Amino acid sequence: MARSGTMVAGLVALALAGCGGTKDQAAPDAASPSPTASTAVAEEGTKMPPVFAQCAACHAVQAGQNGIGPSLAGVFGRKAASVPGYDYSPALKASGMVWDDASLDKWLANPMGTVSGTRMTYAGQGDAAKRHELIEYLKTLK
Repeated sequence: MARSGTMVAGLVALALAGCGGTKDQAAPDAASPSPTASTAVAEEGTKMPPVFAQCAACHAVQAGQNGIGPSLAGVFGRKAASVPGYDYSPALKASGMVWDDASLDKWLANPMGTVSGTRMTYAGQGDAAKRHELIEYLKTLK
């Protein structure tokens, strides 16, 4: 039984590692509450769309609370790779992108194809309507 618990913990760690970030950034402790989008929903009064659940596994929505991925607070209109305290890939730092409707749509469809060398290994959201829903939600995060 202990062996299967260890296997599950290892699979969870692998899944979270696939979200991006660097090896020296610790994953949040699964036993303790982490800053999630649901906290921001209550504070901001904005409903988190179900499609954001994948994002929330790696990204906090509160300013200054980086996780496996950088905080998404204030992401809309911000220059890519500009959250203080987060170690971005050189590729994203050099991209020159600013997060607007067009760049977010392209990024969310295929991050690795948009910026070759990014550490965000998310495969992308193929459904244009769901990407639009995500972008509209990201616009509300302050």
